[in-house]
Amino acid sequence: MSFTFETTRSIRFGAGLLDQLDVIAAPLLGARIVMVTDPGMMATGMPRRADAALRAAGAEVHIFQDVAADPSEQIVNAARDRIRAVDATGVIGLGGGSSLDVAKLAAALAFSGADLRDCYGIGRLSAGRLPLVAVPTTAGTGSEVTPIAIVSTDTNEKFGVVSPVLLPDIAVLDPETTLGLPPHVTAATGIDAMVHAIESYCSASPNNNPVSRALACEALHLMGRSLESAVATPGDVQARSDMLLGSLLAGQAFANSPVAAIHALAYPIGGRFKVSHGLSNALVLPHVLRFNAETAPAGYAHLAPIVFPSLRAADERATAFAFCEALQELSVRCGLQQHLRDVGIPQEALAGMASDAMNQTRLLINNPRKLTQDDALGIYNAAW
Repeated sequence: MSFTFETTRSIRFGAGLLDQLDVIAAPLLGARIVMVTDPGMMATGMPRRADAALRAAGAEVHIFQDVAADPSEQIVNAARDRIRAVDATGVIGLGGGSSLDVAKLAAALAFSGADLRDCYGIGRLSAGRLPLVAVPTTAGTGSEVTPIAIVSTDTNEKFGVVSPVLLPDIAVLDPETTLGLPPHVTAATGIDAMVHAIESYCSASPNNNPVSRALACEALHLMGRSLESAVATPGDVQARSDMLLGSLLAGQAFANSPVAAIHALAYPIGGRFKVSHGLSNALVLPHVLRFNAETAPAGYAHLAPIVFPSLRAADERATAFAFCEALQELSVRCGLQQHLRDVGIPQEALAGMASDAMNQTRLLINNPRKLTQDDALGIYNAAW
C-alpha cells in the first residue's frame, strides 16, 4: 500500500474561539492583515469581532468584503489586488466556502504573482503563499482543510485549483459562528458535507486510503445523527458542533481521496443557474448513487448503517439502493428542493449541462463507475 495524506497543520476547535484570534492567529499573520469575507457575514457582526480581536494584538486589519457565492475570477483577483495594495503580511478567511476559497487563492496569487488562469487543475500552483488562517462559519465545504479552491469563469463553468499550497496554516472552528444559519442553508451545506464523505469513501482514486475512509465514516456518523436537529433547532449547540466537526473530517477525507461524479454534475447546475453548491449536490445525489450502485454497491452498503443505524437490507445491493432512498428522504425532511425544475432549470438545458459536466475530468476519473455524456444526460433527466 502507498498513499499520501496532507491536511492543515493546526486545527483549533471550540466555542468562543472567534474572540481569541489575538492569541490563535495574530502571531502568525503579522502586522498587516487582510480579512476576506462577504456582505452577509458583515451583517452578522462576526467580522467586526474578529477585527477587534486581531487589533487587540496590535495588528492593522483591512477587510475585503466583496466575496459572492460561487466567486468569479474577478473577485479572486480583486482580493489579490487588495492584499498587494496594503502590503499584507497575512490573510484570514472568515465565512462559508466561497470566502475561504477566495482567501486561499488570493493569499497564494498575491505572494507568487501567478495568473489565476494558469493555475486551474492539479499541481499547477507551487510558488508559496502568505500566512493564512481559515475560519469557517458553515458546516459544509471543509475548505479550511482542503488544498482546493473553486472559481466560476466567464463562461459560467466552474474550475478548481488544487495544490498543497492552498492548505491553510491554521483552521479555527467555533460552532457558535454557525448558530445563525437559516434552516435551508444548514440543510444544503450539511448534505454537501455528507456528499464529500460518501464520495471520498467510494472514490476510485489511487490515493483512496485508510485514513480518509476512517475520517469519512466518522464524519457520516456525526452528521447522520445531527443534521435534522441542526435544521429543526438552530440553537442546538451540540448538533452544530457535530455538523462542524463532521464537515471538517469530511474535508480532510476528500482532500486526499477526491470526490467524483456528484460534484462533476453539480458544477453545471451552480455555474449555469447560480444554484448553491450544497443544493446542487443534493439535487443529483440520489440519482448518481443509483447509477453507481448498479455496478459498485459495496461502499454504499458499508456506509448505510453508519448514517442510518436501522438500515440493513437483505443483501449488499439492496442495502446500497436503500441507502440512496434514505438519503433522498433525508433531503426531503430537511426541506430541500428535489427536482431540477424546482430551481428553475428548463429541460432543454440538460443536454448542455451534460456536455459541461464532461469537462470535469479531474472529478469524473474518481467515479466508481465510468460515466459517459449520455449517462450524465440520463441522470439529469432523472433529476428533472
